[in-house]
Amino acid sequence: MSAQILDFPTRPSRLALRLEWFATERSVLLAIWALYFALRVAVLLIDVTPTSDAASYFARAAGLAAGQGYMDKGLPTAFWPPGLPLALSVMFHQFGISQVSLGLFNLGASMLTGLLTLALGRHIFGSEAAARGGLLLLAVYPNAIAYVPLALTEVFYTMLLLAGCWAVMARTNRWQLIGAGLIFGFATLVKAQTLVVVPLIFAIDWLRARGMWRRLPGLLVEGLIVIAVAALVVAPWTARNHARLGHWVAVSTNGGYTLLTGNHDSATGDFTPNAPVVQRFMARTDLDEVASDKEAARMGLAWIRENPGKFAALAPRKLVRLWLPDGEAEWAYQGGAPNYPRFEALYRAVRYANQGYYALLMIGFAAAFAVMTLRRLRERTRWAGWWLLPYGVALYPTLICLLFSGQSRFHYPVMPFICMTVGWLVATGVERLAWARRKPTIH
Repeated sequence: MSAQILDFPTRPSRLALRLEWFATERSVLLAIWALYFALRVAVLLIDVTPTSDAASYFARAAGLAAGQGYMDKGLPTAFWPPGLPLALSVMFHQFGISQVSLGLFNLGASMLTGLLTLALGRHIFGSEAAARGGLLLLAVYPNAIAYVPLALTEVFYTMLLLAGCWAVMARTNRWQLIGAGLIFGFATLVKAQTLVVVPLIFAIDWLRARGMWRRLPGLLVEGLIVIAVAALVVAPWTARNHARLGHWVAVSTNGGYTLLTGNHDSATGDFTPNAPVVQRFMARTDLDEVASDKEAARMGLAWIRENPGKFAALAPRKLVRLWLPDGEAEWAYQGGAPNYPRFEALYRAVRYANQGYYALLMIGFAAAFAVMTLRRLRERTRWAGWWLLPYGVALYPTLICLLFSGQSRFHYPVMPFICMTVGWLVATGVERLAWARRKPTIH
């Protein structure tokens, strides 16, 4: 009888066996975690003093830990959102006001970010290989590592954003939405514009399943639950601002200033506090903190109304400033690390390597959208799904920057989502290549 070549069973290729090993071997996951942890501990050995925004956050946290309240130069303030200082002050109160306490705080938040990246990657893409790949990509991402010693909001906020997305996406009943609201509420105290992302998450949830119009009322109720609980979390701080400042300030008084810095005659699309109009405004002493913020907002909005063409022309520049450069953590070391002049060439080399790595991630992120779309069209499955969540989260800072200003640090919280998406793309590509190299068994 003549031999027949059957498609099944087939002998797996060497590449397929390696992919299976990567996705199933416990030691592989432990090795990724060890790398993730070691790189972040290593960067904590660098001495870097908080400067600029970081110095303000550090000082507010230290004041809270010492029982002095949220003060600036002896006066109550709301110029900076209080979320990071509130959380960091607990660490300072327990372990002392120091760079070590700050580093341990960020290290803990960073480890939770890694855990949530892994969990979300598994849930969104249904692939252990993709989830592990995303965690590995995040583990070696230089800019993510460099932020760990810094007293900036990015590390802590990224963890909260991931946790809030997970709480909504993995919910099994409406009671769990209260937890999501608590998370997003505190995240709003870290970055006041956070609640913009909640409608985006529920919009993706609405699009991903059949019976869209039947499900819409229920999803609207769930979204309102999250926003209402978040508002309750923010409310005590708003009440404090009214009591201490004499005005209703929802979260902070730097929104108008940020709006003005991104929208004036000499604006270039980025955060430009040194522009003459901004400097003249900041030099005024006839306005208190709240009035100053309102006046800055008024000036920024007036400029937009009077210069719609210039405002529209700034949009591409803002997008470029937001998404093209990366590695901005180097600025903190340039201003606060005593060893920077001695190792400037090394810092700059890492910055260039990071920019190349970031470019590859962004190319992969764009390619993944096309690949997933074509795959779903070919398989005739519903196009929308939770795989759109990373793109929805990326849309969130994009919308914010179009109104305010484009800074590369604003895309920092999106990077775990980009890493998990590129992890899926790589895993899918390797799987497809492994399948093409399979060896049929002859019977």
